[in-house]
Amino acid sequence: MPYAITQTCCTDASCVAACPVNCIHPTPDEPDFGTTDMLYIDPRSCIDCGACADACPVDAIHPVDALRGPLEGYAEANAEFYAGRPTSAVEDTDPAPVFHRWGPPSFDRTVPAGFPALDVAVVGSGPAGMYAVQDLLLHTNAHVTLIDRLAVPGGLVRFGVAPDHPSTKRIGETFARHHGHHRLRVRLGVEVGRDVTPEQLAAEHDAVIYAVGASESRPLGVPGEDLAGSLPATTVVGWYNGHPEIAPGAVDLSSGRVVVVGTGNVALDVARILTADPADLEGTAIAPPALELLRGSGVREVVLLARRGPDTAAYTRPEMLALLRRKGVEVVVDDADPRTGKAIDQALPGEHAGLLAGARREVVDWSTPSPGGPRRLVLRFHSSPTALTGSGRVEAVRVTGPDGEVEIPAGTVVRAVGHRGRPPTGLPSDDATGTVPNDRGRVEGMPGTYVVGWIKRGSTGGIGANRTDAAETVRSLLDDAVAGRLPGRPSRRRRIPLPLLPSRRRRAVAG
Repeated sequence: MPYAITQTCCTDASCVAACPVNCIHPTPDEPDFGTTDMLYIDPRSCIDCGACADACPVDAIHPVDALRGPLEGYAEANAEFYAGRPTSAVEDTDPAPVFHRWGPPSFDRTVPAGFPALDVAVVGSGPAGMYAVQDLLLHTNAHVTLIDRLAVPGGLVRFGVAPDHPSTKRIGETFARHHGHHRLRVRLGVEVGRDVTPEQLAAEHDAVIYAVGASESRPLGVPGEDLAGSLPATTVVGWYNGHPEIAPGAVDLSSGRVVVVGTGNVALDVARILTADPADLEGTAIAPPALELLRGSGVREVVLLARRGPDTAAYTRPEMLALLRRKGVEVVVDDADPRTGKAIDQALPGEHAGLLAGARREVVDWSTPSPGGPRRLVLRFHSSPTALTGSGRVEAVRVTGPDGEVEIPAGTVVRAVGHRGRPPTGLPSDDATGTVPNDRGRVEGMPGTYVVGWIKRGSTGGIGANRTDAAETVRSLLDDAVAGRLPGRPSRRRRIPLPLLPSRRRRAVAG
């Protein structure tokens, strides 16, 4: 019985390296790697060895005969990916297993024997930073100092992944195993720009890699978005994940309707948590104060507002499939714009819009200020906010529609239209993209300084995308080291005396 990859796939390709018959695609060296929502197992060539399941850091791979409930459709989804694809080394009519061709071996790193150990600082303990740390520890003899401004490590895995996605959060365990490595020291509660300067780090290390992510939500750019009740998605996500910088009461759940602007996976996470049965969240990693507020929540409806149509919505197929298969929450598609229904009705099998074929469709009456009844999610496509209105706080959202603007009463608005990075003081910044200008991770004009993750490429790609991204940056670093392009350090080598912070803020995991 073959295996299948399911919803929580992080696309970091650990399974690809483990597969002995090359039946998992796209692989990192294939053109469509990074463009698909997940990776897929070819059921024709899978030999049922289970190596991929053992290697998967997020428990996303299961035998087909073990798929139950919301996961049942993933056997078909994996098989559909290979329909009509010329991936086999034999004809489809051949009764033999379909073994995929392996490409030629590639050795893209060359480090001379006896090359001295580098001393590298990595700033940021989220996925991007930890993939870089893992690469340096496992594939070089470098000594690494991991620095994070928060008192606990984890970054996006700890404070960005929804609490009802425990399998995805499990990748944090993979990263945490490196914290005790003898060549790694971890310094928490240390902020670059406040406790130590980029110049100090650069002077005392052979190289510095910044993995500081994209912590700021993009603005809507409409009147009224600064009203009380208008929240960036980073605040809501941090609230239900117990982020130490977000107040436990930061989100007001007294309104019957919440509007979420955006339809990316973060928007779906917010909508799913706000409409969840609190009993289903017990025992998850949700922050206790957030769970207590959800028990008394007045929210009955969450509206997801998308400027594009269902054929080009930003969410991934696995996340929308999971949303549609939930019990106790109805998903409704606002049918006011005829383009929405047309895209759904004309969608071919496997196309994005076809996911909503079974959802209820109606022209929603937005005159009700506080909807009652069972919880529901409403997807409104081809509609953008033009203003947030209210006296002192949000009372309604004015949005575009096929027959002119429409006002949707709502007491809370969540802005989930993307993130942008904020580089530490002293690093160059591209204000248009919210990134640090770089060439394959090399920071422009700063030899020995590198970036990885969202601060490098912008807020695109999930957790697993950071693995190949980190490999590219580390490769650039090693190439520079071998070529003698790293700036020299004072002959007197010593580690920078990172500030000693109060014990309640500092947790030195190793070192």
